[in-house]
Amino acid sequence: MGIDVNAPIFVISVAAELAEMHPQTLRQYDRLGIVRPSRAPGRSRRYSQRDIELLREVQKLSQEGVSLEGIKRIMELQNQVTGLRQRVSELSSELETARRHTSDRSRVFAAGRAGDVVTLSRGQRPPAAPGSVQQLGLVSLMQRSGRLRALPAGKSADRNYAEEGYIQSL
Repeated sequence: MGIDVNAPIFVISVAAELAEMHPQTLRQYDRLGIVRPSRAPGRSRRYSQRDIELLREVQKLSQEGVSLEGIKRIMELQNQVTGLRQRVSELSSELETARRHTSDRSRVFAAGRAGDVVTLSRGQRPPAAPGSVQQLGLVSLMQRSGRLRALPAGKSADRNYAEEGYIQSL
């Protein structure tokens, strides 16, 4: 079992030595809110391994010419990104859990007879309203003597429309 990187175990002198900084620099960073160590019961600062890594990053940015206000802003943005990544991870796992627990993932919604929304299974159609089935009026199909003939809609088979030129036999 290793050391917890968040455990506040280093006093300021040890932390300053590990970060290769002067203890007064660590106090200044604490006052500015750049690196905030934990406090022991006697109000002495206690630094964790993560705080030491953060101090090294601050030192690197400072050597590259970034101001202390800029460093503070960078650290705030990094903390915000870390928080957002954790939240995305939480939401992704919640979504996956919800998908696994959804029993009917193939539901489809359609308009019902009265205009309401109804739930159907994939491939299922809503039932037709009574009297809503109508002839389209283009052609009617009939089968006679083994041949299929197309008749104009609404015309009976009593007349021979093919001879009159209305339709052609198929």
